Amino acid sequence: MASVDIAGVGKSYGPHKVLQGIDIAIPDGEFVVLVGPSGCGKSSLLRMVAGLEEITEGTISVGGRVVNQVPPKERDIAMVFQNYALYPHMTVRENMGFSLKLRGAGKAEIEQGVNRATEILGLQALLDRHPRQLSGGQRQRVAMGRAIVRQPQVFLFDEPLSNLDAQLRVSMRGEIKALHQRLGITAIYVTHDQLEAMTMADRIVVLNGGRVEQMGRPLELYDRPVNRFVAGFIGSPAMNFILGRLSGAGGAPCVESAGIRLPLGRPATARDGQALLYGIRPEHLALAGSGPALPAVVEVVEPTGATTYISARVGDTPISALIAERRNLAPGERIDLFPRLDQVHLFDAETGQRLG
Repeated sequence: MASVDIAGVGKSYGPHKVLQGIDIAIPDGEFVVLVGPSGCGKSSLLRMVAGLEEITEGTISVGGRVVNQVPPKERDIAMVFQNYALYPHMTVRENMGFSLKLRGAGKAEIEQGVNRATEILGLQALLDRHPRQLSGGQRQRVAMGRAIVRQPQVFLFDEPLSNLDAQLRVSMRGEIKALHQRLGITAIYVTHDQLEAMTMADRIVVLNGGRVEQMGRPLELYDRPVNRFVAGFIGSPAMNFILGRLSGAGGAPCVESAGIRLPLGRPATARDGQALLYGIRPEHLALAGSGPALPAVVEVVEPTGATTYISARVGDTPISALIAERRNLAPGERIDLFPRLDQVHLFDAETGQRLG
């Protein structure tokens, strides 16, 4: 097991910069998730750690050793790919033991490594099958087993669950997290799914446009996003944003938007009249409460059983609410949405940076 240090790393394809100035220090045994929209550079960064992409600038160290010029097979890293990358002509047993065979390991060592991995992942009954005879979840377990057999210092996961159905994704998330807790190996996991990031990570790195927007523990990013991008990306459903201007900065402040007064629960660190984005998460809006409310018009109601998802409009701004109670609401109905004032976020409308 080993730490991973990414220092000043950049990646360019000719004049086009994919990554620039990436600094991430990953302690031994930590599970770090790289998350961001498509094209943000997260998979490129993972492939650079694996040695599958050249580094344009900066250094990557594994266990204190700079590996910029070290071939992939000598980095002591195992990677689980999105498409599983299993050899179709080999059985599960042969696929899992192949990396040890390439190293020149003996039959006894290979058998011991494969048996250890199959016990961890519950693959004993599948050892003599070929990949075509396996389900998507079983293939993913075999891919993880092949990585475990190598006993690497670092696990790399490149969107390993994206080809699975929704129910299987949920169960596999738990399996991968439990596997990490059992083995204690440093892991870097790439996904575009922020729910995967929130549920699995010890720490999340949010990437956007080839730069790190914010790093921190999942609830740190959820509770105190540094800017609008992180606030809108972390959390499902996404945070609501209403454009307005600060009013009454010296007394009882609020944000005014198209004649509607949006309540604040604390003084704002902004000047009177400053253009702001009023942020509130759907789960922090309620249909009943005390104090000022947001007048809204219902557009769509989606009952899911445990919760009800409401799409509405406050003035001309679309807004979403996620409520626990069951209500018979109809499109066009006028409702009041009561925000939790301790959960209101303010962002500078021009820069997108969090205020206070």
